[in-house]
Amino acid sequence: MKNRLREQREARGWSQGELARRLGVSRQTINAVETDKYDPSLPLALRMAKLFAVAVTEIFIDSWEPEN
Repeated sequence: MKNRLREQREARGWSQGELARRLGVSRQTINAVETDKYDPSLPLALRMAKLFAVAVTEIFIDSWEPEN
């Protein structure tokens, strides 16, 4: 799953450490999400969306499509 977390974070001028502090996670977690090495839990994804005041789908891009 791709994401736009780095774009959202940089648009606010926050470091990975600052974003991690605001979300209550480690900087390593933010780095892993931004580099597509880790998909966050649903609660964390919802907190990210709430913090940035956007829909979850504006941060996380899932290309999966259901079969007909």
